[in-house]
Amino acid sequence: MTQTAPYFFGYGSLVNTATHDYSDPRPARLSGWRRTWAHTDLRDVAFLTAKPAPGDSIDGLIAAVPGADWAALDEREYAYDRVLASQAVGHDLPGAPEISVYAVPAERQAPGSNRHPILLSYLDVVLQGYLQVFGREGVIDFVATTDGWDAPILDDRDAPRYPRHQPTTAQERSLFDDLIASTGARRLRPAS
Repeated sequence: MTQTAPYFFGYGSLVNTATHDYSDPRPARLSGWRRTWAHTDLRDVAFLTAKPAPGDSIDGLIAAVPGADWAALDEREYAYDRVLASQAVGHDLPGAPEISVYAVPAERQAPGSNRHPILLSYLDVVLQGYLQVFGREGVIDFVATTDGWDAPILDDRDAPRYPRHQPTTAQERSLFDDLIASTGARRLRPAS
């Protein structure tokens, strides 16, 4: 009997397949959860986390973790707990593979702030992934199904601080900037 590899459900930068090489990526939906921007004492900046939210759902990407070797992904996602979410994920895979999601426990979350902003270079990667997988409507839906837009956004596009940043086109930047503006989020300029 062949054991099926487990999968992760990504709802942020993991949706952008240019940031990883996990196999069999495919769109999926996580029910009973929402995204939010949060900060923990484990990172200097605010980042996305998933939070339980009965009645809500978020689109994302699942991909296989060959040989159940979670070490590299756990290291990348070190600020999160890995949570089994198989029953909450809708997908087109045959059978019922084990699927986990990375989430920060509520008691370890704080809101983003001027001292702990969202990096625009990170947000660009996330939005680019959603655009590639779900199209323009998917990017709009991402914004609508994400909380915490009162956290300021540090405009680090000219000198990206996010280690897996990706180049963006002028058209992508225009779309992303319009959507970010629609949230009312404040943009901060990097200190000189």
